[in-house]
Amino acid sequence: MHPIERRVLRLLNGPALSFLSHREPETAHELAIMGLRLYGRLPRLKGETADPRLASEVFGLRFPNPLGLAAGFDKNGEVLDAAFRLGFGFSEVGTITPRPQEGNAGRDRVKRLDLDQGVINWLGFPSEGHGQVHGRLMRRKAKPGIVGVNLGASKTSQDRIADYQRGLEVFVDVADYFAINISSPNTPGLRDLQKFAALDELLARVLASRDGQIEKFGRKPVLLKIAPDITLGELDDIVKCARAHKIDGMIVSNTTIARPSALKTASVPSKGGLSGRPLFAPSTQLLAAAYLRVEKQFPLIGVGGIASPETALAKIEAGATLIQLCTSFVFKGLLLAEELNKGLSRLLAQKGRARLADAIGTAAADWAGGR
Repeated sequence: MHPIERRVLRLLNGPALSFLSHREPETAHELAIMGLRLYGRLPRLKGETADPRLASEVFGLRFPNPLGLAAGFDKNGEVLDAAFRLGFGFSEVGTITPRPQEGNAGRDRVKRLDLDQGVINWLGFPSEGHGQVHGRLMRRKAKPGIVGVNLGASKTSQDRIADYQRGLEVFVDVADYFAINISSPNTPGLRDLQKFAALDELLARVLASRDGQIEKFGRKPVLLKIAPDITLGELDDIVKCARAHKIDGMIVSNTTIARPSALKTASVPSKGGLSGRPLFAPSTQLLAAAYLRVEKQFPLIGVGGIASPETALAKIEAGATLIQLCTSFVFKGLLLAEELNKGLSRLLAQKGRARLADAIGTAAADWAGGR
């Protein structure tokens, strides 16, 4: 990022966050998307050179840094240019359903937990649908930046696995990788697809659809996104199935239905998935447990509660090759990605590591002790 652009964003960031924090959460999100869409279209000044120690090649893709914008923020692929300009190394669009759907009823589907730096949502996959989002991604196909497509199933679908197959076939020409989201708590019955028999069928059918497109579009990585609310026995089954099908990676984790007793916010809704700072410890423990079980057969993306260089590095030391955030972007704003990348570079220098990849999994056994 160019120093002038950074100074302007720093001046805008505080007032923008203050303004949005006083709006109804979904309205605030819509306004943020509008602003970022405009920002992504502005002329770009040449910025500083990226730190090569943060770069890596993962499932055949070259990531300039490990930090991604997680699914849930840019649901319909509207602000990819802004995300890359702000310093994200990749961005995941979605969750996208086959047909347009509003999600769960009402406009009270998101609650900010300001005292806890967290969010609870029960949105239920609001999506513009495959056709609209595909057209948008096709229009920016020639632009740089790694784009993941997070696929979901329609709430009323009679064959949810077919929904994932259809999504892969629709987006294979514009996606750099796919995330199969079977872990949202806000679509009834969706998490049942994490059970061994259902997961075995899902992966067999989805990967068959992917492999049928290889000759024309190349082999696109397929990742599985799992929930934090699983037992170690359930994790064993998921990893066993994933390894048997040779998937390309897992994303650990989605939001949690747990409500930690340490939450400071009053009147916390019982429904919906909790994200942000309260999710950091449980999601990192699960990440480490998964890392030890995967035995380096495929890489992991760590998600949940990343808000500082220290928490970002902790995810990597617990076993993540790449990391993603969403909720902390809501609370900290425009310069967060750049600050995290600069902070990771600083921490690497302090620890005497030549590259970020050298830190992967170095504390997995310690973190997994909590599970």
